[in-house]
Amino acid sequence: MELRQLQYFAAVADEGGFSRAAERLGIVQSAVSQQVRRLERELGVRLFRRTTRHVELTGAGERLLPEARAVLAAARRTRQVAADLAAGGAPLRLGTVQGPGDRIQRLLADLAAAAPGLPVRLRRLGLAERLAAVRSGELDAALVRAAATAPGLELLPVWSDPLYVALPAAHRLAGSSALRVEQLGELPLRLAPREQNPPFHDLVTGALRAAGAEPPLGPPFTTLQETLAEIGAGAPSWTVFYEVAGVPSFPRVAVRPLAAPAVTTYVAMPPGAPGPALRRLLEVLPAR
Repeated sequence: MELRQLQYFAAVADEGGFSRAAERLGIVQSAVSQQVRRLERELGVRLFRRTTRHVELTGAGERLLPEARAVLAAARRTRQVAADLAAGGAPLRLGTVQGPGDRIQRLLADLAAAAPGLPVRLRRLGLAERLAAVRSGELDAALVRAAATAPGLELLPVWSDPLYVALPAAHRLAGSSALRVEQLGELPLRLAPREQNPPFHDLVTGALRAAGAEPPLGPPFTTLQETLAEIGAGAPSWTVFYEVAGVPSFPRVAVRPLAAPAVTTYVAMPPGAPGPALRRLLEVLPAR
């Protein structure tokens, strides 16, 4: 079995046909067909059902495709590690969050000062994908916000930031310099569905329960810009958010800090002794 056979197999599955796969790979269609047939003979199963109109995976093909992708991904990682070693050392592969402010830039500046020869590769992924990449070894570590637990990984708190409440500027609570969640129990809350950001959703709802506050649910939080516009123009409601690129200002909307809770950012990493690159990152974290 050759890696190129698995590559061609995955390409045909992705493109839904041999000709489109050949176009993507930059080779002739006959070469793709030949290598896929060889792979089928070696494995002893048919991978595709071929008709005059289309190509589709067989049951065996569907079962084997994730395995082929895993082998190809492992091969890519092996080549990358070899290239990094040839270039003088493995990089720090770090999953990142957006903002707030210049915290990430300052962290990277401190790391560059402490380890000037260490290359850093940043990846922006969704929370679930970020944690999965650390578990699989694709990332050395990842910054995660509000995730107090991550099965199979260790979490080290890095920094904490305040939360902010946005509510109508005409509301009686808008005159407060800071707000507590128990003050907001009667105003409809705009909160994104839990599946979009489970740690943050649990942080907010947990704080409300602890304070004995049960605000009615308003329309769901969509984007910060859209939600603030609707708070300023629609029926009274409120939302809670963390700073990413500065605290926004919106007509007819008051933004006030929330006294508690704060949102904590953690570094998620595999258990056990860290590798050299991750160790250099951990050395600069206590200064946060």
